[in-house]
Amino acid sequence: MSSLYLDESLDLAAVGRGDAVTLLGDEARHAVTVARVRAGERVSVGDGRGRVVTGVVATAEGRRLELAVDEVCDEAEPSPRLTLVQALAKGDRDELSVQAATELGVDRIVPWSAGRSVSRWDGPKAEKGRARWSSIVREAVKQSIRAWIPPVEPVASTRELPARLAGERMLLLVPGAATPLSAIRPDGRDLALVVGPEGGMDPAEIERLREAGGEPVRLGAGVLRTSTAGPAAIAVLSVALGRW
Repeated sequence: MSSLYLDESLDLAAVGRGDAVTLLGDEARHAVTVARVRAGERVSVGDGRGRVVTGVVATAEGRRLELAVDEVCDEAEPSPRLTLVQALAKGDRDELSVQAATELGVDRIVPWSAGRSVSRWDGPKAEKGRARWSSIVREAVKQSIRAWIPPVEPVASTRELPARLAGERMLLLVPGAATPLSAIRPDGRDLALVVGPEGGMDPAEIERLREAGGEPVRLGAGVLRTSTAGPAAIAVLSVALGRW
């Protein structure tokens, strides 16, 4: 399988078989100096917006990688979409969730400053944290060779979540909930999985989100860490949506 490199600034819309695509800057430098891609190897280049072109490398030097395209793949934006609302968590547990969720096919990520979140994105930390998650998402997209880059939205408070998720079916991952996630059947709406921090969601938060249309669901009899609950739920829903 060829390696995927991303350049969101490239206009791949008019690129077809037989055309040449040139990758410049940091992505090209990484390919040439870190991954040691050489002329004659096959690589893929994506724009993060659904198009991936693949071909044989003609030039690999410094911060320049040029390939002759022999394959073009267009992937429609997934519908219904899967959104992960991931509560901020201590250490790297929230980052682990974001990475795995991206590899498993999540379509959008909303950082959530939950009541029990130990980590806080206040002031300048908010944009720094978002940039960090966006970088993790980008690398996970390359790892899993995905055509679309899931956006990472600004951090949301509990009060802001219902508006952020307007029109989506909000599924609250709550251990002990009466309804198993495996019983959920798609109804045409986009799906949003809400994952709490260490210690779970505050009961008042659960009630507030329920009043806004949220549906408490459980993954199983046990209790998963915040780093694994979201990815596990995405796997379950991917089967229900026919993605897997």
